[in-house]
Amino acid sequence: MKKILVTGASGFIGQALCSELIKLNLMVCGTVRNSDSLSVSNDFECISVGDINSETNWKNALEKVDCIIHCAGRAHVMNGKKVLDSYRLINTEGSKRLAEQATEAGVKRLVFLSSVKVNGESTGDPNSNKVFTNYDIPNPQDYYAISKFEAEEALREIASRTGLEVVVVRLPLVYGHGVKGNLNSLMKLINYSMPLPFSLINNQRSLIGIDNLVNFLIHCIEHPYAPGKTFLVSDGEDLSTPDLIKLITSSMGRRARLFPFPPPFLKLLGTILGKKKEINRLIGSLKIDKSFMQEEINWSPPISVKEGIRRMVKGK
Repeated sequence: MKKILVTGASGFIGQALCSELIKLNLMVCGTVRNSDSLSVSNDFECISVGDINSETNWKNALEKVDCIIHCAGRAHVMNGKKVLDSYRLINTEGSKRLAEQATEAGVKRLVFLSSVKVNGESTGDPNSNKVFTNYDIPNPQDYYAISKFEAEEALREIASRTGLEVVVVRLPLVYGHGVKGNLNSLMKLINYSMPLPFSLINNQRSLIGIDNLVNFLIHCIEHPYAPGKTFLVSDGEDLSTPDLIKLITSSMGRRARLFPFPPPFLKLLGTILGKKKEINRLIGSLKIDKSFMQEEINWSPPISVKEGIRRMVKGK
């Protein structure tokens, strides 16, 4: 029986992944920063590793592990003069340390959760044919994306000299029951029946539901053609911001309350309120080419966007 190590087992993705692996009767070991942060099932071994950095000792968690799915990392916005260094310490140096100790422990494969932001912040005009692909020249623009790209490069270098099988998975926005961040804030506004000024937005964004992502990650554990590849994953159904809101309100049994407001003024308002990045995500497009994951490892998302949104709203 294969043994799978899931880092960040108490996180949004880690919890869902561990639960599904247990259902498949696989041996699961999860790591967390400390035992107080664990809120997942007690049906598997869980090990506290402390802070993730270049000195983290992963050895106790790596015993007899066949495959690592590395979900842990720093994602939220931080302030200060050494922001990039802080991201690098966890996302880059911590991942490198894990891979090096994994090779010493005889681990065969490591699946690394990266970000589509490595490709860039947006695909521009929604009417254009531009999509992000795994063949793009990387264009990370913020500190988080830079640290993830540097982690990818470090893992590829380790793979080239050790034989560790590395699979890189670049994620767009992941949604699902228990999601936090901007999407959770949007759902709260919708739940309060707040009128939203988004009816004029005509963008397209690729997303992936948590159930589809977990299915893809499990697919990568053993697939013979996955190692050495970089996958950009999505549900395969791009949504505009108004369409996303309509799906959410429909799942709540309500009607969307949208009104027109010129997108340039939304951008200006976002700048004034210090929410420029958040508004740009609501307005801009980010489209992913789904063909590579289908052609290379014969994977297609099993859950539709509509069903994924329903599960997010209703829970499972």
